[in-house]
Amino acid sequence: MPTAPTDLCRYPIVQAPMAGGGSGPELAAAVCGAGGLGFLAAGYKTADGMYQEIKQLRSLTDRPFGVNLFMPQPSQADAAAVEVYREQLAGEAAWYETELGDTDGPSDDNYEAKLAILREDPVPVVSFTFGCPSRAVLDAFAEVGTYTIVTVTTATEAQAAQWSGADAVCVQGVEAGGHQATHRDDPYLDGTGAGMGLMALLGQVREAVQIPVIAAGGLMRGAQIAAVLAAGASMAQLGTAFLATPESGANPIHKQALTNPLFTHTELTRAFSGRPARGLVNRFLREHGPYAPAAYPAIHYLTSPVRKAAAKAGDAQGLNLWAGQGHRLAREMPAGHLVEVLVAELDAARVVLGLPAAGGAV
Repeated sequence: MPTAPTDLCRYPIVQAPMAGGGSGPELAAAVCGAGGLGFLAAGYKTADGMYQEIKQLRSLTDRPFGVNLFMPQPSQADAAAVEVYREQLAGEAAWYETELGDTDGPSDDNYEAKLAILREDPVPVVSFTFGCPSRAVLDAFAEVGTYTIVTVTTATEAQAAQWSGADAVCVQGVEAGGHQATHRDDPYLDGTGAGMGLMALLGQVREAVQIPVIAAGGLMRGAQIAAVLAAGASMAQLGTAFLATPESGANPIHKQALTNPLFTHTELTRAFSGRPARGLVNRFLREHGPYAPAAYPAIHYLTSPVRKAAAKAGDAQGLNLWAGQGHRLAREMPAGHLVEVLVAELDAARVVLGLPAAGGAV
């Protein structure tokens, strides 16, 4: 079993697990093949769907890879607030000629079934989002040789992960695209208190724990990777940077929107899922974001048919266009080549800093 995340791959670059189709076997295999650490996103998938993707990835690469799991979420949805939001979205459903979804879907994301598969047929790395597993779960993975990573958004969450037996933490700054991985979704922190920038958070976590730290949030260039490594991170995790690659499973409309001048900035919103997530500001986010209740995953299920209909219609204004703050720096190139470019940029930055080049034995 590796003692550090850098033992898993040649370069200190992790491809973020992007649930909803972005991070599939083709993308993970391309990143692994180029010397980075590729990830499958098991969120929103059935246990068998996750297993089939693992089998496919194994057929594409013999390099170490990771699988990301969503932690089960406590039920905190206010049924009345969800119904009010349903009424507000009735016009969206009519416009896209679809029905709103059933909000009674599972809140555990098939967590136990996925754990059973991953313990029975271990993968090199398993990471967790939206909470921290119990010590028993992390110990069970250690017994089968699986390296475990817990995504955190505060120093307190990082300490809890270390205490529970995680091998490393992934520190997610507020700049990151997609869902904020907070262990407790607190609507009172929405707005100005929604999160901390990566560099400030990285410094706090580095002083709070002794286990390795992976940095994530808005990273798009090799020089930024050099910066977080210099600040004490072992590796850098990039999501939006890989979203525009041909191997990404993201909708082509989503890929094009990343650099479309029509979409000038991102915001955190509950509009699409009921949990804070960073996306490009479009019509749906502007009109419904201020009114969306803290009700994940109920709102995710409610808006799912609308989002699918918008995608089918080619309408970016009705999609959840998850993206980090650095989205305008996205580059449309093969994922393996992107890793090579990032490494070259990282090495150039290290020369300026008087540090050795990236890399090492796989």
